[in-house]
Amino acid sequence: MNYKNKYRVWFQCINDRCNGIYPLNEIIYRCKKCDNLLEVVHDLKPLQETSQEEWKGLFDNRYRRQIWPYGSAVWGKKEWVCPYVEDENVVSMYEGSSNVFWAERFGKQIGVEDLWIKMCGNCHTGSFKDLGMTVLVSVVKQMIADGAEIPAVACASTGDTSAALSAYCAAAGIQAIVFLPRNKVSVAQLVQPLSNGALVLSLDTDFDGCMEMVQRICTEHNIYLANSMNSLRIEGQKTVSIELCQQFDWEVPDWVIIPGGNLGNVSALGKGFIIMYELGLINKLPRIVCAQAQRANPLYLSYLKGFKEFHPVKAERTLASAIQIGNPVSVNKAIKILKMFDGIVEQASEDELSNASALVDRTGTFNCPHTGVAIATFLKLLERKVIKANDRVVIISTAHGLKFVEFKIGYHQGRLEGVTSRYANAPVELPPDLGMVKKAIFENIKEAT
Repeated sequence: MNYKNKYRVWFQCINDRCNGIYPLNEIIYRCKKCDNLLEVVHDLKPLQETSQEEWKGLFDNRYRRQIWPYGSAVWGKKEWVCPYVEDENVVSMYEGSSNVFWAERFGKQIGVEDLWIKMCGNCHTGSFKDLGMTVLVSVVKQMIADGAEIPAVACASTGDTSAALSAYCAAAGIQAIVFLPRNKVSVAQLVQPLSNGALVLSLDTDFDGCMEMVQRICTEHNIYLANSMNSLRIEGQKTVSIELCQQFDWEVPDWVIIPGGNLGNVSALGKGFIIMYELGLINKLPRIVCAQAQRANPLYLSYLKGFKEFHPVKAERTLASAIQIGNPVSVNKAIKILKMFDGIVEQASEDELSNASALVDRTGTFNCPHTGVAIATFLKLLERKVIKANDRVVIISTAHGLKFVEFKIGYHQGRLEGVTSRYANAPVELPPDLGMVKKAIFENIKEAT
């Protein structure tokens, strides 16, 4: 369906004192009047003409069906996401629809029954970045169809964004350019853009240096910027909140905990809940927790001062490499959301995030180190009784553990610097001797019991 004329949507400056408004098909990332970031704003009036029950029924009927493109958990909410794009220009891998895993066994170990992990890494490129990239690349394809000259789409990345951009651009037939910090992404993350035909530029700097470079390139040339400062990405990522409530029969959890690096995910999470609240599908908002690695914690340091000031930091090397960001571009959006949601920012050390990830893996998941940061943060808040034992808690797992096998192997072999591997499970090496094999089996079964 073509919703261009029925539903209005535009870019708007996030500064409440500024009235900067721009069309979605303009290549723009910051307000021309005050240089603040932009956000996508929807005209709620035509959306309110459909009742809450009608929206719920529509979304439920589309969910995981094979009617293009509405079986996608993102494009199944097209009217709320990006009605500007015509169906034939949607670039989708049927992203979303990820499992909300009931962490029953882990919850029993720590005394929390209503604990869930949203497995956003169970998707096409193995991270939640797909949810935002489908929207951004679809808009670019629509702009090109409307006559815009856009030679390529580019991003700076710590790994997952580059994988998502490369895959969706490959599907659309659009050139992708990715800027990666040399030797700071996993092999699995590096091989994805290479395989999908992206132009990969490996720079001898960190993510913040790559981000500065890609912004200069995109500003000086007509290359489209795909980082989360482009709020089109946020529109896709906000569907995590909508899908989450949909999976709980439109009930709202008490807490949602998400790792934070460049901080677009925090603002996206909030936007999803806000639009449901404004349209009456939910009657309360959850509390949001942003989890940061201790070695890349500028938002946490700001939180300790009541968000009265924010200062970038030089991010140190962390095992949670995708959130190794010291100068997040979406910080103002994230702070705004956290204030609205009575939010908390907490941090986790390398030892804490590694052992938290391993502990939950032992109950059936396979988590990335960034999810480990969120789990460690959850355990801290539970210990302080900020989170109560009877609260419904959802932890957002942002990427699949298979993208970080070096981290997993290093943990179980005890090779991670600064980490005491309390749940290490190294293989038992034996000669092919039946007696020794039997002995090893029964000694270890007894020990595990």
